[in-house]
Amino acid sequence: MQPDEIVTYSAEHLWLVAVAVLAALVIAGPSAVLLTRRPRLRRWSLGAINVVQTIPSLAMFGFLLPLPFLGGVGKPTAIVALTLYALLPILRNTVVGILSVDPAVRESAVAMGMTGAQILRQVELPLAFPTILAGIRIATVTTIGTATIAAAIGGGGLGTFVFRGIAMADARTILAGAVPAALMAIAADEALGWIERRFSSW
Repeated sequence: MQPDEIVTYSAEHLWLVAVAVLAALVIAGPSAVLLTRRPRLRRWSLGAINVVQTIPSLAMFGFLLPLPFLGGVGKPTAIVALTLYALLPILRNTVVGILSVDPAVRESAVAMGMTGAQILRQVELPLAFPTILAGIRIATVTTIGTATIAAAIGGGGLGTFVFRGIAMADARTILAGAVPAALMAIAADEALGWIERRFSSW
């Protein structure tokens, strides 16, 4: 176990998390806007995603392995699973943030002649941003922890040390993966928390 190996796996771990959270953002943004306009669809969709969230992470990786195109051993399957886990907090917080905008503010925007798209971009999303950012913060921190399981299906990352250490019954090797992952989660939480506080103060 060399220092450069820890750096390599840390970078790989960070890449997995970044891609998964970004993919979840791309999916959650338009989906949340749609769900705020469709109450019935919102109830069923959030319920289905809640069910996905309850599936243990190792089982989720196992379910995805045999799927065509998406499955198989390696990073693509790991990213799909991590994206599914990151999706719920971002989607739910975006929906809650948009729905929590004061109806009087929307009515004022309509009275000013703003279109639906303008109200979304200039009124709803800016007001909902602190709530949305809180969801991104939760998703990022939890994904950093969940990404350690990716090594079980050849996804790489810091989980490689964890599984290697378990196989060798070597606590030092386990800590080589667990400690950097924990520090990464703390750093991400602090950075996003700082952005959240700054935006709220503005």
